[in-house]
Amino acid sequence: MSEAPMTSAVCFHDQHYTLDIGQDFLDDAIAGLLDSPKWASPKYFYDYRGSQLFDAICNQPEYYLTRAEEQVLADRAGDIAEVIGENATLIELGSGASRKVRTLLEAVKPRHYLGVDISRDFLIQSTERLAADYPWLDVHAAWADFTSPMHLPSGLDAGGRPVVFFPGSSIGNFTPALARMLLSNLANMLPPGGGLLIGVDRMKDREVLEQAYNDAAGVTAAFNRNLLTRYEIELGSDIDPDQFEHRAFLNEAEQRIEMHLVSRKAQTVALGGLRIPFDAGESIHTENSYKYSDEDFKTLAAHAGFESRALWHDPDRLFSVHYFERGSTLEFLPESLIPG
Repeated sequence: MSEAPMTSAVCFHDQHYTLDIGQDFLDDAIAGLLDSPKWASPKYFYDYRGSQLFDAICNQPEYYLTRAEEQVLADRAGDIAEVIGENATLIELGSGASRKVRTLLEAVKPRHYLGVDISRDFLIQSTERLAADYPWLDVHAAWADFTSPMHLPSGLDAGGRPVVFFPGSSIGNFTPALARMLLSNLANMLPPGGGLLIGVDRMKDREVLEQAYNDAAGVTAAFNRNLLTRYEIELGSDIDPDQFEHRAFLNEAEQRIEMHLVSRKAQTVALGGLRIPFDAGESIHTENSYKYSDEDFKTLAAHAGFESRALWHDPDRLFSVHYFERGSTLEFLPESLIPG
């Protein structure tokens, strides 16, 4: 791992050092478009432009998730600080603009902060802003794909309790099986007693859910199509993002919102030396957002070795914020008990 000062106030940790990022992107893109049905990995949404667009999504009036979670964090900041304790190391996954974490920084006063994101430039900007705004805080940035096993950088694995902060119901972007794997990776990264503060969206009325992913301003549509722009620019494809329509809907049986890019016409696109056909109306499944009951998510986390310690909701009970601790042993529940 490459570790070097990024600025005078931020220490940068390169955890992409074993990866050929461009080749991985191309391999994943080809695998998804050759499959039936077609799919794309949502982790590739988050180049610099994609991160900007997601930040804009969070400000759309239809997107209740950010407002509800921020209200929970603001209303319960004192309670959260009490369960985390003093001199903590706060590890934010998918840190993006690091907007929500500011409420925690002011309440918890951690010793260290580590922002983890796959978008390097966006990560650098956001952690530099945090370092400037919180001069008392030891700020670190890890350029990493947190869907793979991680370890705490040197210097952050001692002292107060390490606590992973995973906001935005991003856990919902993973199938239940992959979510279990991710949570297990986090449990393995943390020592016994290490914490997990995680935002989880709840099931609710279809209209509320579908409006949240189909904002009137079209920001979510632009975010979805930006993935195809990356195929054009970075992978040399001749795919035209404007020839694909954004579509998001509730799959009630699976308890998830699905996002798709639907081909407006029959067409063939070039990618990686291949010619890939699309039928009119054929879609690329780009993302899921699973919704959980409180008990189902507690069961999911328990399977990964986490013990529930606290649970908070916004006044309308649209959203939940859970606090778990990594147990003393990683004893998994029988597969039959796992939701999904």
